[in-house]
Amino acid sequence: MYAIIETGGKQYKVSGGDIIYAEKLNVVEGETVIIDKVLMFSDGESLEVGAPYTGYKCEATVVKNGKGKKLHIIRYKSKKNEKKSMGHRQPYTKLQIMSITK
Repeated sequence: MYAIIETGGKQYKVSGGDIIYAEKLNVVEGETVIIDKVLMFSDGESLEVGAPYTGYKCEATVVKNGKGKKLHIIRYKSKKNEKKSMGHRQPYTKLQIMSITK
């Protein structure tokens, strides 16, 4: 049994017990989140595709809120002696999928 959910503008293929790193949600650790944007659901025998969403809901628990690894960005212009270095750490929410129900 698996589903394709949408959160933070991205799509994830999940099943019960999976852990995903989604875009940051405004929730605290240990809280339960209901994701109702389920695009597709399959139980192994049948396949249900929504238009745009099915009637299923995905229940997830917040494991952690954190920041990803640092990305280094360098801007350089040749023959101008111009260099600029920047960094960015994307915030994320680590979710554990508990169940997918109707």
